[in-house]
Amino acid sequence: MGLTEALLDALEAVPELRPATLAPWNLDALTVDVSGGVVELRVVALALPLPPLLRRAETALRAALLGTELEHARVRLVVTDLDARALEDGETHPFGA
Repeated sequence: MGLTEALLDALEAVPELRPATLAPWNLDALTVDVSGGVVELRVVALALPLPPLLRRAETALRAALLGTELEHARVRLVVTDLDARALEDGETHPFGA
């Protein structure tokens, strides 16, 4: 398994986030960029609040990077969109929760 696949598999540990693909077919690999010591994944949030979801995702991604040349890379999660379902529970979610 390649690094991109390992990172996408690790992201599955946080079902409230998904890769930010625009196509109806599986192009999830396009949401992963690795360059200059930075691993970046673009995601869509399906739930709130964001901070705990992003911490869980970072933990899962760091585990996927263990033992690779990018083990000490900076992990950047870019939330490109918020799914409307995240707001359906009617709660007010404070920033930084």
